[in-house]
Amino acid sequence: MSKAHRGKGLKELPSHGRGACPVCKRTGVKLLYDYEQDGAKVKICKICKATFENKKG
Repeated sequence: MSKAHRGKGLKELPSHGRGACPVCKRTGVKLLYDYEQDGAKVKICKICKATFENKKG
């Protein structure tokens, strides 16, 4: 099983993939998932991704 959101791939990202989520405003979380917000692609945290996925269904 792929582990794309941890390990070596994160070392290449700025701040090792960590920052402030633009949706929930949490700081110091991994921003790994692409999301389109107001026509622009932004990176969001795992919890916000799950929230949006659950709202779709």
